[in-house]
Amino acid sequence: MRSYLLVFPNQLFEDHPGFALQPDRIVLIEDSLFFGDQAYPLQFHCKKLNFQRTAMKKYDSFCQKRGFNTMYLDHEKTSHSLLKHLQTIKNKEPETNVSFITLDPVDYELHDRLKKAADKLGSSISFLSNPGFINTRSKNEQFSLSKKRWRMADFYKWQRTRLDVLMDNKKPVGGKWSFDQENRKKVPRSLVNQIPVSSLIPEGPDDEKTRIYIESKYKNNPGTQSGGTYPTNHEQAKKWLDTFLEQRFRNFGSYEDAMVKGQNTLWHSVLSPLINIGLLTPEQVLSRCLAFAEENEVPLNSLEGFVRQLIGWREFVRATYESLGSRMRTSNHWEHYHSIPKVFYQQATGLAPVDDCLKRVEATAYCHHIERLMVLGGFLFLCEVSPDHIYRWFMEMFIDSYDWVMVPNVYSMSQHADGGLITTKPYFCGSAYLRRMSNYPRGEWCDIYDGLYWRWIWKNRKRLSTNPRWAMMCKLAERMGEKKMNQHLHRAETYLSRIL
Repeated sequence: MRSYLLVFPNQLFEDHPGFALQPDRIVLIEDSLFFGDQAYPLQFHCKKLNFQRTAMKKYDSFCQKRGFNTMYLDHEKTSHSLLKHLQTIKNKEPETNVSFITLDPVDYELHDRLKKAADKLGSSISFLSNPGFINTRSKNEQFSLSKKRWRMADFYKWQRTRLDVLMDNKKPVGGKWSFDQENRKKVPRSLVNQIPVSSLIPEGPDDEKTRIYIESKYKNNPGTQSGGTYPTNHEQAKKWLDTFLEQRFRNFGSYEDAMVKGQNTLWHSVLSPLINIGLLTPEQVLSRCLAFAEENEVPLNSLEGFVRQLIGWREFVRATYESLGSRMRTSNHWEHYHSIPKVFYQQATGLAPVDDCLKRVEATAYCHHIERLMVLGGFLFLCEVSPDHIYRWFMEMFIDSYDWVMVPNVYSMSQHADGGLITTKPYFCGSAYLRRMSNYPRGEWCDIYDGLYWRWIWKNRKRLSTNPRWAMMCKLAERMGEKKMNQHLHRAETYLSRIL
C-alpha cells in the first residue's frame, strides 16, 4: 500500500499533520474550486490566483527540502478534474494499492468530490483534523448541542473560558468580555498622516514566471497582479505578523471600525490571507500576540479586539458554516433578486465610499471588515441585489475568500438572507454612519445613500418593525414628513432606475 498526501491551496502548513505519516509522495493540487471551475464558474481576482500559485510553488520546494517526494498538478477547469488528478496519481502505481490522505477541507463541495473520486477509483481516503482552526469539528458540535441558537457572544465567552485566554480567576480580564464600544473611533485628522505604511511585497526573480502564467491563462479575470503580492512562504508570513505587532497592534482596537479615504490597511493586521492558506496557524498567531502584548503593554481594547476576531468570529464562522451553511446559502429572506449593477464593476456608482473601496479591492483584492460589511455589502443590500450574486462577487474579488468564509459572512452577516440564524438584525446604514466613521466629505452621494436607506426601511417597515433593534427607525420613518420622505423615495428610485 502506497500513501499519497493531497495538499490543496489552503493547506500549506509548515508542520502539516500529514508529514508525520511519512507519505510516499506529497501531491500539490491546483484544484478547480480554487482557480476556476466548470460547475461553479468563479473568475478569481488575478492577485489571488498569483498568491495561491506562488505560495504553492514555494511550498513544493519546501516539502522537497524536508525530504519528501512531490508531484505538482496544474489547474484544469473541468468539473471532473479532481477525479482525473487522482487517476493520474494512481496510474503511477498500477500494480499497487493506493491510499489518499488529506486534511478536512472545510468545504462542502471539495469534501464530496474527494469522497466520490476515491470511491470510484476503489481507493481509501482519510481526512485529518485541519490546523487552520483552533477548534475541531467535534468541539464545535459540543457547543452547538448545548445551545438552542448560534450567537457569537455566547460562543466567544465559551472560547475564552475553555481556552483560558484573557481570563483571571475564571473572569474576563478587565472586567468585561468585549471592549467593542471602545473600538469605534474615527481617525482624527492629526493622526491621518501617521497611519503606518503597509506595502505589499515586491515581485522577486522567481515570481515572474507565475505572473506571466497568470496573464496568459486567466486573461478575462478581474483585478491586477501589479503592485506586489502578499507573503507567500512561512518566513515572510512570520515577518508580516511581527510587523503588524510592532507597528499597528497598539492602535488596532481604537480604529478597528474606522475608514480613511484611499487607505486600505490602517491598523489592521491583514493576516487573514496568510492564516486562510496555512502559512500561519491561528494558534501560532494567538500565542505570538499574547506574548507580545504582555511584553509591550498593548492596550487591552486592542488585544481583546484582536483575540475576539481570531478565536471568536473566525472560529464561529467556520462552525456555523458546517452546521448551518446549507440553510444559509439557500435562503433569500428579504427576496432580493437584482443582479449586481454594471457601475459596481466599473467603480462608478457615484457614491464616494463605495467607489473608493471598489478601486482598492480591484488593486489589492482586499479591504477591511467594516468596508466589506457596511459599505460594499450595505450598498448591495439597499439595491436589493440577490445574495447569490453578492456571494459570487465576494468570492471572486477577495484575497482571503473561501467558501467557509463567505457563506456565513455574506448570506448571514452582510445580507441577513437567512432571516437571522446567527445575527439579530440586518446590517445597513445611511450616510451619517459612513461619515461619522470616515473622512469622506459630504456630497451629493449622501443624499442618494440616504434615499436608498429610507426607501428600504419604508418598503419593509412592517416586517422590520418587529425587530427590536430596528423598530425605532421604522417609527422615525413613519413620523417623517410626507414631503421629506417623498424626496428620499424619488432620489432612490431615480438612482436605482439608472443603475439596475
